[in-house]
Amino acid sequence: MTDTDFTERKAQASQWFSDLRDRIVAAFEDLEDRGPGGAAPGRFEVTPTTRTGPAGEDHGGGKMSVMRGGRVFEKVGVNISTVWGELAPRAQKAMAARGVPGMEQDPRFWASGISLVAHMQNPHTPAVHMNTRMFWTPNAWWFGGGADLNPCIEYPEDTAHFHAQMQGACDAHDAEYYPRFKAWADEYFFVPHRGRARGVGGIFYDDLNTGDWEADFAFTRSVGAAFLLAFIPVTERRLGTPASEADRDTQLIHRGLYAEYNLVYDRGTKFGLETGHNADAVLMSLPPLAKWP
Repeated sequence: MTDTDFTERKAQASQWFSDLRDRIVAAFEDLEDRGPGGAAPGRFEVTPTTRTGPAGEDHGGGKMSVMRGGRVFEKVGVNISTVWGELAPRAQKAMAARGVPGMEQDPRFWASGISLVAHMQNPHTPAVHMNTRMFWTPNAWWFGGGADLNPCIEYPEDTAHFHAQMQGACDAHDAEYYPRFKAWADEYFFVPHRGRARGVGGIFYDDLNTGDWEADFAFTRSVGAAFLLAFIPVTERRLGTPASEADRDTQLIHRGLYAEYNLVYDRGTKFGLETGHNADAVLMSLPPLAKWP
């Protein structure tokens, strides 16, 4: 499996993540236009991100798109990146421990993906996370990602809708995917030191390589495409729900749980910081305000 063999496939994956980013940004700005209140609708600020090698050489980058203080979103980030180079020794060791073939001898890698986290103005509207990515090394490739809902005040019908869309994306490819990836999300997004889940789950998968790149890429596209179908209706349903000070307090405390998880356990946060990616982009997932009891 050479770099040349995967040049076109890398380009396809990178372009898909970029196109998905554009669709999501447009949908979120449309939500802002329709949101409650007389304030001006929020808009994304886009900042290029770069990754440089030890000698200052180009190792890729992407776009950090962040909206703050909108009608609907208190803070939302939609980031894309395509980076390459050599893994630092710690990351290389972690990959080798995961069983990535050849990683101990050859630390080269290429990675592309989209990462999204939304923290909402209304406590009745759930926060959400989504990411999908492709990873390549000279001896392996795989896809990963998923989406999970993080309400501070849960509505069972919202949870059911979100999971139904994730299940639909999975079932179109393999009937075993949804139960498998739902269970993986329940395990992955658990906060051990709090003894509870981060939210109401969704799906999570990693190291997906069935041997059929086209099929695995198609599944990853389905997950990305299902995100707006899962999240937009839930958001629209709660936009006008009145919120009390107690609701806001519940929201801020739940955000503290979210921050704890992302800083202590999240694999993507660790990988991004260890591979020298833009720290602001990596930590985009953190909420704008949070509190602890």
